[in-house]
Amino acid sequence: RDAPFSFLEFNYMILQAYDFLELSRRHDAKLQLGGSDQWGNIVAGTELGRRCDSSQLFGLTAPLVTTSDGKKMGKTASGAVWLNADRLPPYDYWQFWRNTADDDVVKFLKFFTELPLNTIAELEKLKGADINKAKIVLADEATALLHGKDCLKAIHDTVDNMFKANKSGSGSTDSLPRIYFDTEKDATDGIKFADLFLELKLATSKKDARRLIQGGGAKLNDVKIDDPNASLTTEDFGDNKEVTLRAGKKRAGVVELK
Repeated sequence: RDAPFSFLEFNYMILQAYDFLELSRRHDAKLQLGGSDQWGNIVAGTELGRRCDSSQLFGLTAPLVTTSDGKKMGKTASGAVWLNADRLPPYDYWQFWRNTADDDVVKFLKFFTELPLNTIAELEKLKGADINKAKIVLADEATALLHGKDCLKAIHDTVDNMFKANKSGSGSTDSLPRIYFDTEKDATDGIKFADLFLELKLATSKKDARRLIQGGGAKLNDVKIDDPNASLTTEDFGDNKEVTLRAGKKRAGVVELK
């Protein structure tokens, strides 16, 4: 290891072990579940409980879920997602699963859906571009388990509207994250696009938003935004009550007139 351990990392086993002891004392907790990388910390807790209170505590670990390239899936991993809709809209959760790597689709169908194994076996036969059908099934099933099936129609309508060149304007944007443009407060100077991308969580910071614009990945509806210092004004809405901001090909949000 090139980098030194921090004080917190060095004492993490002690902290987790003591946490298990306190849970045992306060709530009569007997079993701690965790990933296989937590085995040593959990065993330390069972041993501490035995020595301090003569308690019989237990640990149960499961293999870490990894992607085909060997990376861990977890809350601290890059690209990890929130489960609650106020932190991550159902549309973005659906896209997370839709963007699964080809080699991971079957494994994730078995792990994260309740589909029968014979159904998954049929999906496993799909090759080439048809694998995308299996990815949509994965995204639908995983999203329905978390957010319910009712949200799927709005998500599919949004996908049709955004990515299948639906020029009629009839597609729905209901499932996209949405913020509001106050015609009284914001009309004079408008709102900088970098701020809007950040508020819509299409960028992690203003610097990230400006980088997105400079790289050509930011669009207002279907028009590329070229100036990182440009602002959205009432004129950009034309006769419409909302506009769509796009970050790359698969992320978008809506700004609606208020």
